[in-house]
Amino acid sequence: MPPLLRVLTSCLLALILSAPAVSASVSREQIKGLDEQVQDIKSEVLGIAAELGRLEEKLLYPSGTQVSLFVSLAKGDTLRLDAVDIRLDGRDVAHHLYTFKELEALQRGGVQRIYTGNITAGVHQLEVSIAGKSGGGNDYRVTTTAPLEKAVGPKLVEIHIAGSGQPGIQVRDW
Repeated sequence: MPPLLRVLTSCLLALILSAPAVSASVSREQIKGLDEQVQDIKSEVLGIAAELGRLEEKLLYPSGTQVSLFVSLAKGDTLRLDAVDIRLDGRDVAHHLYTFKELEALQRGGVQRIYTGNITAGVHQLEVSIAGKSGGGNDYRVTTTAPLEKAVGPKLVEIHIAGSGQPGIQVRDW
């Protein structure tokens, strides 16, 4: 929890805990006004926390070096995707095991952001491995490597997976 959020939460708690001591001399309207103030402070704290999250992401992933990888499935494909492993320049960067609901969303055309990180400009090696079951129930495992060319500025890459039709993994820029 960020220090500012911790301080504001402590102040709110102290304010709420001190209320019973003065409740005998406080009217119902004053309590209502105090409650509204507490709600306003809570809203401000949540807004500050959201802004801190956005600032943290900008600091950790500056747009000039940022790369984001997304996973999608061929629409209507019968492949049951179980896991995706991704290596970038020989280093493990992402591993995901899919739940039924996630798989269902991908099969309906959804896209999953599986990795966001920083890399330097230039050519990098992307390796994607998938594991699952084909429409017939057989084990399905495929690994592919592809060059990833990064220029200055953010890079968005789609990892498109198909188990039937044109089987395999396609890596393409977005």
